[in-house]
Amino acid sequence: MPEARTPAQIEADIARRRSELAVTLDEIGVRMHPKTIIGDAKAKVASKVDQTAGRAYVAANRIVSDVRERFVTEEGAPRLERIVPVAMVVVGVVGLLTVSSRRRKA
Repeated sequence: MPEARTPAQIEADIARRRSELAVTLDEIGVRMHPKTIIGDAKAKVASKVDQTAGRAYVAANRIVSDVRERFVTEEGAPRLERIVPVAMVVVGVVGLLTVSSRRRKA
């Protein structure tokens, strides 16, 4: 059987619950304030941008390392047997582009 509570106990319980409700309403007010919502959104976007930039940096660094491995020895000397053919292809492509752009102008 539930114990009978005194009016003072009931009033104390009501006061405690009012206080808890006031704290909860204050928290909701802060969370729902436009500045808080905007701040949270900005923080999320900044976090995503940082993650994306970090991933891009890691990917770029990996690509540069791979290219360096292909064209430079472990001692740091250039691998001419790989550099010269690539340079010749680049010069050929640039030459073709130059010739084709001159033909279009004429």
